[in-house]
Amino acid sequence: MKDTERLTAPRFIGARIYRGSSYGPGHPLRIPRVSTVMDLAGALGWLPPAQYVTSPRAKPAALRLWHSADYIAALQRAEAAGSVDAATRARHNLGTTANPVFAEVFRRPATSAGGTMLAAELVRGGGILHAPAGGTHHAFPDYANGFCYLNDPVLCLLTLRRQGLERIAYLDIDAHHADGVCHAFAGDPQALLISVHEERRWPFTGALEDDGGGLHFNLPVPRGMNDTEMRAILDQLILPRLAAFTPDALVVQCGADAVLEDPLSRLALSNNAHFGVIAAVREMAPRLVVLGGGGYNPWSVARLWTGVWAVLNDHVIPDRLPQRAEAVLRALEWPGAPRVGRDPPEHWFTTLRDTPREGPVRAALRDRLALLGRR
Repeated sequence: MKDTERLTAPRFIGARIYRGSSYGPGHPLRIPRVSTVMDLAGALGWLPPAQYVTSPRAKPAALRLWHSADYIAALQRAEAAGSVDAATRARHNLGTTANPVFAEVFRRPATSAGGTMLAAELVRGGGILHAPAGGTHHAFPDYANGFCYLNDPVLCLLTLRRQGLERIAYLDIDAHHADGVCHAFAGDPQALLISVHEERRWPFTGALEDDGGGLHFNLPVPRGMNDTEMRAILDQLILPRLAAFTPDALVVQCGADAVLEDPLSRLALSNNAHFGVIAAVREMAPRLVVLGGGGYNPWSVARLWTGVWAVLNDHVIPDRLPQRAEAVLRALEWPGAPRVGRDPPEHWFTTLRDTPREGPVRAALRDRLALLGRR
């Protein structure tokens, strides 16, 4: 892409590998996610061929932009053998309950990484990319961590740097702290990182006082965070910091696990909170890449990320889904669903937008925002 070129419409990066690929029957990522977003957006007429990009699979040499050669080789061996030995498990954290060896244990994360690296290249001249398969923010250079085998947000940000874009910003609104990304850019004076995550939640990093050497703003939030509180965070932390930093490019990790219905967090957002953040930051940088991330309820993930795609394109989210779109949601299954998913409410099938979940801005959050505002 020439420097003068600019995307005229947002693009969506997907791939067939996400259909039928699973971490295993007992894993939280046994559910369909990206494939459902593709189907739902298509059923709504929001994913024409001109806006769809097939993700490439990143080659080992490309992944060495951040990951070690030994680790990449270990992932490839694990996929070929279907297992790992004790030494590999100990060194690279593979073959564990959180990070199991499954049939596409190299190809699937390498495809997600290839998609986010391609997104960075495609926005070089300006524009918007949505790559919902991305957002695996916990992986480290030499080991898997927290369901994440490759750290595609880091690879995306480093690829942006390779395009000559020095001032990069990363915003993470997943329920879990962006530990791998913060590790990658600690002490970097040209990288702004903002992570909003549930306090006392795994990986138990991202303390309020952790500034990553200056430009990291970590905001642990109390359980039950509501939409009103997220708007306060947006207005008092996210938007002022982005405006002051004036990034050349912004990468947003839009994890869907901060909503009330997710089984792996105790936050209480509606998906309107995510839509509001994306709408507000869309114009804060000339280049925007929006990733997925966490999210372990198949209906809330599909509805949220499809709604994000609507926001990026200025599509009107209908009050009631058309029949084709509703059929996509009714066809979803959640094997071994926890209590929250055993009797899905009707609106999970018929709508994209949740009912807003407003509430007070609690004193603990006000105090933390004030402290970060004084930095």
